[in-house]
Amino acid sequence: MKKTGFGFLAIFLLACSENKEKTADTSTNDKKIYSPDGKKVKVYTTADTANYRLTLTDSALHFAEFGQPKETQICVFVDPDKQFQSYMGVGAALTDASAEVFAKLPKAKQDEVLQAYFDPQKGIGYTIARTNIHSCDFSSASYTYVTDNDKDLKSFSIDHDKQFRIPFIKQCIAAAGGKLTLYASPWSPPGWMKDNNDMLHGGKLKPDYYQSWANYYTKFIKAYEQEGIPIWGITVQNEPMATQRWESCIYSAEEERDFLKNFLGPTMEKEGLGSRKIIIWDHNRDLLFQRASTLLDDPAAAKYAWGIGFHWYENWSGGTHMFENVKRVNEAYPDKPLLFTEGCAENFNPARYKAWALGEKYGLNMINDFNNGMTGFTDWNILLDEQGGPNHVQNFCFAPVHGNTKTGELIYTNAYYYIGHFSKFIKPGAKRIASAASRSQLLTTAFLNEDGTVAVIVMNQGDIKSPFYCWIKGKAVEATALPHSIMTLVF
Repeated sequence: MKKTGFGFLAIFLLACSENKEKTADTSTNDKKIYSPDGKKVKVYTTADTANYRLTLTDSALHFAEFGQPKETQICVFVDPDKQFQSYMGVGAALTDASAEVFAKLPKAKQDEVLQAYFDPQKGIGYTIARTNIHSCDFSSASYTYVTDNDKDLKSFSIDHDKQFRIPFIKQCIAAAGGKLTLYASPWSPPGWMKDNNDMLHGGKLKPDYYQSWANYYTKFIKAYEQEGIPIWGITVQNEPMATQRWESCIYSAEEERDFLKNFLGPTMEKEGLGSRKIIIWDHNRDLLFQRASTLLDDPAAAKYAWGIGFHWYENWSGGTHMFENVKRVNEAYPDKPLLFTEGCAENFNPARYKAWALGEKYGLNMINDFNNGMTGFTDWNILLDEQGGPNHVQNFCFAPVHGNTKTGELIYTNAYYYIGHFSKFIKPGAKRIASAASRSQLLTTAFLNEDGTVAVIVMNQGDIKSPFYCWIKGKAVEATALPHSIMTLVF
């Protein structure tokens, strides 16, 4: 009996050992270890000191054995096996102003604009868009979709938008291959719904109109979708803590929370629009954490919030950008995507069309925000005229592309090319991967696309040319970051 018992025990232990080895082997085989071996690297460059604008500057680089870098060698370290948030895409706002400028351009220039922004090969491949729910500052005048005091919204009509904005959006969708992730934002309820009886100058939504205003969003979505324009989502309110000369409306964090959970969220579901995304905040990084925590710590509100939108305008006093606030929200609420919903260069002056700072502002913000958890980026106006408008309160700004409505000329600012270093080479569904530079003049972020290609973005903020090595797992390829340049390495 003892011998037989020992025999069974030995067989049992041997079987366990074999199973353990098989399990270990299987897990090792299943784990994907990225190797740069055999990868040919293409380099695209935009530079202040050379005539490079998203120019293919090298196409025959190969990774070679490198080993331990020396302290004197500048490196960008990349690890595709260390993956973070998914990438949603890059795009811009299709405002009334953009649509009106587009309509005034010659047909050939209209086609050029559409190709430049939305064609993934010949252009920079935008996949996201934002639009306004009735008027904003970048409209030629203030307007709403209803007559005054129509609490039941029986007069609701989007006829205003059928002249310029709806045809423009349709052409953008077609240029993007028939699909564009489009979301909409209100700048203000109609004045008669507010305590200041004015669409402009802040004010607050009166509690008596909470339900009417919630219904307004659903009517907008349904009306646009009847025109053949799918709406992916909405934001609750553009810049809810800013009293502006233009359309604006104030919500405290608690007011936005209660409007979302008691009115907007339930109304969207009741109207069959529960699958549409709702984005909270839609304002600057400065109050980002306080707004996110107030809404997302309330389960009844959080269940309706897809994610958090933010802008870059908090840097009023010339201090540092608050990129860490994006990181803190991402750490605290990792299941809620962070979407950049608006940013532009303000204080328009045509003498600054060629200012290199325009592009570098985008590069600095996009790299830092992606590295801190941002999933997608939406620029402000996709197109403006030669005066930085039209704008009914003279709040003129820059766009990456301006159309001169007098001459028909298109002016591309450096911002267009800087944005393109992201949108052209990173595809929706990509994963951000680890990327770190060994010198402070170089900023970097990197993504692994679903097709296995890697895009490494390197921006040189300095005045000195910086040769560097892109280093992955002991192998490296050498490249050079020109002064004040941005480059994308694709392999």
